[in-house]
Amino acid sequence: MDTSYRGKIDHACRMGEEFTKMYYETMDKRRHMLSRLYMDSAVLSWNGNGVQGNDGIQKYYIELPATDHKVITLDSQPIIAPCVGDQPAFMIQVTGHVRYQAKVPKTFQQNFIITAIADKWKVVTDCFRLQEPVDK
Repeated sequence: MDTSYRGKIDHACRMGEEFTKMYYETMDKRRHMLSRLYMDSAVLSWNGNGVQGNDGIQKYYIELPATDHKVITLDSQPIIAPCVGDQPAFMIQVTGHVRYQAKVPKTFQQNFIITAIADKWKVVTDCFRLQEPVDK
C-alpha cells in the first residue's frame, strides 16, 4: 500500500475518534453548542427528516429529548477527491446505542462527512437513523 495513502487512513482514524468523542459529548452534555460543529450550509437527515443550515440543525436537535449515546463501532475513511474546496475530508460511520430521557436504549447508525475549515472540523452532512427491528 502506498505510504502516503496509509498515512491518510491513519489520520482519518485519529480524526474520526477525536471528532466522534467531541460530537457525542457535545450532543449529550452541551447541546446548545452543537451548531459550532456544523458548516453554515450543512445538511442533516434525521430518520428521514431533512434540515439544512447549522441554525436549523441546532433548532432541530434542541427540540429532541435529552440523550445519552454509547458508541459501539466507528469507521473513518479519507475522502480522496475534495468535497469542499481543497480541504481534507473524512467519512465517519458510527453505530451505537442512544437512550432518550432514561428510556430503553435504541440502536442507531450515524454517518458524517466532515471537513477542515480554519483548523476546525465541521460537519458537511449528517445522516442519523434509529435501527428499529422489522416485524415478520
